[in-house]
Amino acid sequence: MNSISLILLHFHEVRRRSIKVWTSIPEDMLRWKPDDNAMTCIEMVRHVLESEHYYHLALQNRGSLPHFDSPFENRPYTTVQAELEFAEPYRSLFLETIAAYTEADLDEIQIDRSNSGYIRGLGDMLLRIAYHESVHTGQLLDYLRTADIPRVRIWD
Repeated sequence: MNSISLILLHFHEVRRRSIKVWTSIPEDMLRWKPDDNAMTCIEMVRHVLESEHYYHLALQNRGSLPHFDSPFENRPYTTVQAELEFAEPYRSLFLETIAAYTEADLDEIQIDRSNSGYIRGLGDMLLRIAYHESVHTGQLLDYLRTADIPRVRIWD
């Protein structure tokens, strides 16, 4: 298995586990948040999906976007399934882009996000993108614990 295949496997595994958590949130709790400054559960799901689309465009741009017109903006929040269905075409394009990279691209392509404080190689950036989703999945697990909602087992 080469590095690109491993990175793709990592993205699939992170998303599989995220979906387990997201779909375990009772519908009546999707708008719950632990405090006034936090995102709701459904806002966090959308944030992850929307961010992945942003990151995909940033990869293609080889850096941060000067302007981001999000297709997710102004959509009403409904269900996790509706969010996943809307995001699926963007997810597919993102994974196709990753699959098209070569091993050499992982080191040679630089992603300039100096406006966020870093410039990183493509391989590093791809791992950061997956980590972003993982962090938010952990946050949602904490939300569930705080709200005294049973947590699904993600370590299978």
